[in-house]
Amino acid sequence: AELIKYAANAFLATKITFINELADLCEAVDADVHDIARGIGLDQRIGRKFLHAGPGYGGSCFPKDTLALLKTAEDFQAPLRIVEAVVKVNDSRKRAMGRKIIQALGGDARGRTVALLGLTFKPNTDDMRDAPSLAIVPALQAAGAEIVAFDPEGMTEAGKLLPGIRFARTAYEAVTGADVLVVITEWHEFRGLDPRRIKEAMRQPRIVDLRNIFNPEEMRGLGFAYEGVGRPQPRI
Repeated sequence: AELIKYAANAFLATKITFINELADLCEAVDADVHDIARGIGLDQRIGRKFLHAGPGYGGSCFPKDTLALLKTAEDFQAPLRIVEAVVKVNDSRKRAMGRKIIQALGGDARGRTVALLGLTFKPNTDDMRDAPSLAIVPALQAAGAEIVAFDPEGMTEAGKLLPGIRFARTAYEAVTGADVLVVITEWHEFRGLDPRRIKEAMRQPRIVDLRNIFNPEEMRGLGFAYEGVGRPQPRI
């Protein structure tokens, strides 16, 4: 029973990590990871779930269970190289998201204001365990950025783990005066935000959407410099 639970969560973590790495390839070859996920998801042997590219998995189960499975494999001298790679790639991906945001700022985050929408590892919870924000925020702070964040439920817990953040009362307050807006957690209410109001409030109309909740064409049509995960960039 223990191995079944560990194996199930390790498999799902592998599936997430696989689509995240494909998202990087999609960006390199000007493809859309949504098309890839939709196509392979039609194969019933694969299925559509857990094929949403993003900043990496977190939470209470996947990180814990992948490591527990690796420890069991080590104890019994039966290495699981694929799971080892999944853990390593997922950890590095979270740090890479910080670099992605800095690159969107022209490679220099010093003195820039970064508005973060969402801090928890998933929506509808205040759970911060192994959330991508725990790697992204320190990377941005080390690069000299000021962080303003809003999360519907997670700010109390985030405040214990991420010192130096300024918390906003609303999403619109968070983006006011920001040089870039970053979506870390796909809270449903963020999808209903008025992009025109966001643009008017920001210092620079720039979005890094790590959950692909916005429509790229719509955002760019409104004048945003928009970057998602695994989505093609506009040709110049």
